[in-house]
Amino acid sequence: MQRFTEGFRGYVAAVLICLLGVFVFLLVTPQSREERIPRIDYSMDVAAMRREAPYPVWAPEPAAPAGWIPTSSRKTPETGARTPEPDATDSGREPVTWRLGFATTVDPEVGRRRHAMLAQSDEQPAAEFANRMANTDKVAGTVQIAGATWEKRYREDKDQRSLVRFLSGSTVVVTGTAGWDELTAFAGSLKEQARIADETSATGTPSPASSPSAAPSATG
Repeated sequence: MQRFTEGFRGYVAAVLICLLGVFVFLLVTPQSREERIPRIDYSMDVAAMRREAPYPVWAPEPAAPAGWIPTSSRKTPETGARTPEPDATDSGREPVTWRLGFATTVDPEVGRRRHAMLAQSDEQPAAEFANRMANTDKVAGTVQIAGATWEKRYREDKDQRSLVRFLSGSTVVVTGTAGWDELTAFAGSLKEQARIADETSATGTPSPASSPSAAPSATG
């Protein structure tokens, strides 16, 4: 019995020593508490949209609200929808859509960041695009932001707020779980971007001014 007791005490002592070692290791090892949110550079997509989109493109300028982190940018034809060309009944051209996502500043009420997204497209019918981005077709009213009229929409079960602006040839949606004040400030920061002219001519060949091999013809 004495040998069993001594052996048990030795086992308990060994376990306590191991636990103490783990505690000391965790105490002296630096713990990283920094946020690990991927940050992207969407400037190339802005340039591509300015060059390729058949409608005026809107982007935050000079930047998104302070503290916001751009996390995603997706520029793509929207599959499954068809947008008629201006001079055609139905060409079957896929609409051009750009979605730009952000993590907002930390909300003190919940202790974490919320999310916001800018989406714009020439998809038709425009109302269907707006309904899909806002996850609702219910309009809760309108609001004036920087002289423009935006629809307000709210999807309660998703805690999703949306601002929708219908333009000639395109639709712009600002949506997310961010508060109304944040979304309104974001919408107010959007500026129409100047179009970048295509350097190729209508025949698909570089113009003389843009071709590095082009040279003025000799005269005389």
